[in-house]
Amino acid sequence: MAAPPKTVLDASAAEEKAIREAVRNADPATLGTGRVLATEAHAGAAFDLLADPAVSEPIYALPKPLTLASVKAWIADAEAARERGEGLLILTMVESGPVMGYAKITVWPDRASAELGGALRTSLQGGGAGGAGAAHTIAWIFKTLKVRLICLTAATDNIRSAKLIDRMGFKRKGERDALRPDGTTRRSIYWELTRDEWEDASPR
Repeated sequence: MAAPPKTVLDASAAEEKAIREAVRNADPATLGTGRVLATEAHAGAAFDLLADPAVSEPIYALPKPLTLASVKAWIADAEAARERGEGLLILTMVESGPVMGYAKITVWPDRASAELGGALRTSLQGGGAGGAGAAHTIAWIFKTLKVRLICLTAATDNIRSAKLIDRMGFKRKGERDALRPDGTTRRSIYWELTRDEWEDASPR
């Protein structure tokens, strides 16, 4: 389960309200072709993606055991979070076919902060699509959801993700214990990046 960033930002009441409205009204189509908000109708296709251990095992926040019922509940929780203005679950589809990947965005409006998690289908891993997609999604979160800080975590043995996150300019802030839905923990490397840092590093 996502934990708030170590860095505490204080959002004004107006900023918090604006972030909640931005999350509720976010159009995933502006993120890219084939992006849709997850609904119960997508549960079977999402389960097909996540049933591959190469996709799901590195991700601490997914339900365990992973079943069609638990995926339906995971999607329902994400829909409720969106209604509160506190999160989005976005799927990448191919012409209403298989789910090729997902982005899970958790938002803390009172802290003007968010966390991003997600995965790609195995056939898309290792070819550069993940890095390009992650960078694009980070930019979209800052611009569309109006947060000022994004945090990320990766398991201490997840070398591929760690290298990607470092390349995107995120700053390592030590480690933290990420809490899984079943109550167990996973030791994780922890990163943060502010909107100002992202904009300063972006090409003009």
